[in-house]
Amino acid sequence: MSIQSPPTLLELAGRSLLSDKSRAVLDLEDLPIELFPPLFVEAFSRGHTEFLKKMVQAWPFTRLPLGALMRKSQLEMIRVALEGLDMLLAQQDHPRRWKLQVLDLRNVSQNFWRMWSGAMVDACSPEDIKKNRTLKLGPAMVAKQPFKVFIDLSLRKRPLNEFLTHLFLWVKQRRDRLHLCCNRLKIFGKPTSHTRNVLRLLQLDSVQKVEMHFTWAASTLAALAPFLGQMRNLRKLLVSQVYVPAYTSQEEQEQLIAQLTSQFLRMDCLRKFCANAVFLLKGHLEQVLRQLRHLELRGIKLTDFSLEPLQILLDSTATTLSILDLAACGITDSQLQTLLPALSRCSQLVILSFHGNCLSLSTLRDLLLHTARLSQLSVELYPAPVESYDAWGTIHPGRCFQLCAELTARVRDFRQPHILVFCTVPCRHCGSKFMYNQGLIHCSCPTAA
Repeated sequence: MSIQSPPTLLELAGRSLLSDKSRAVLDLEDLPIELFPPLFVEAFSRGHTEFLKKMVQAWPFTRLPLGALMRKSQLEMIRVALEGLDMLLAQQDHPRRWKLQVLDLRNVSQNFWRMWSGAMVDACSPEDIKKNRTLKLGPAMVAKQPFKVFIDLSLRKRPLNEFLTHLFLWVKQRRDRLHLCCNRLKIFGKPTSHTRNVLRLLQLDSVQKVEMHFTWAASTLAALAPFLGQMRNLRKLLVSQVYVPAYTSQEEQEQLIAQLTSQFLRMDCLRKFCANAVFLLKGHLEQVLRQLRHLELRGIKLTDFSLEPLQILLDSTATTLSILDLAACGITDSQLQTLLPALSRCSQLVILSFHGNCLSLSTLRDLLLHTARLSQLSVELYPAPVESYDAWGTIHPGRCFQLCAELTARVRDFRQPHILVFCTVPCRHCGSKFMYNQGLIHCSCPTAA
């Protein structure tokens, strides 16, 4: 049998206030602001619709994090809150202590409400609370900034759900008074008319992270490029796969590349670029990604691809790039040799990953020689040399240990590495890998020895 904690005085006060609805509405003007968050949760969870509308209109903080309270069973209360906000936006004279500027529909932690301290925007300390009790916001101040609604979006091929349909219609009808903002945007599958309509509604300069999942035709990506070009504050762009149909002429390819590049050039804040698309490397990325800090091309098959664009890109980002992931790209010895001079100039590299490529002992020696003086490196992941395998591709543990120990010693001649790992391909018998990191972790397969 569980023993429930007795309600706090704060909870009792809130329930008492809610029990007398007429008095509750009158008392909002004089309600201590520290009571607003717990009282709002109480009204929201218990379905006090009229009181909730009034609380939205009297909200004494700049942000209302409603997304943390959203549940399917409570979507009607979200609509009630929107009605209260609608009434507020239509008013010429706002309540005395009203400060609301942002409705946040993102799924933030419940602790935002439970632990009303540093998480609440501007009513954290006693000094801030005192300020909020006395501050009056005049009409001139309100007019400076449009009201903002924040939401994180995952757009798919299927039609929008009931809540998003309602929200977007609500926003569309009030575009002159508010901005719909989205920091994180994910697009799954081929963009539909729903996708494009939502993008037209968004304040695109609010988008900071975009992920595009699915296999995209280059022409589809190019069609969305004008939207991407308006995302002036975009920091992370992930494109899972882009392909060019075999019937696409060279002239058409060049037009697509130019179309993409012209829009990408407007992304002044882009810092992280992840792509599984060789096609994009042809688009003069050194112009587009000149401020890049994180480049991930993991899994792109580069074996038959000229790495000159990548070499130029490394040269142009040598003073900013901190993470370079070229794992499992099928990079050959000769290809890597062309990258080494540019790689050696990437002075800010912290994480470097080359594992999963088939490289010889000689090439790995050269690679470590060129990276030996990169003092910021803290995580280095390399493939075990191809000489670690026999003629049939089976791992030879003793030989692998000897060669990886030699390569580790070569690095130590110049600097003390933090995390330095050499990794083989999976064992044919059990799927495990041999990893050398200050010693060899043996494959668990009994036949491997």
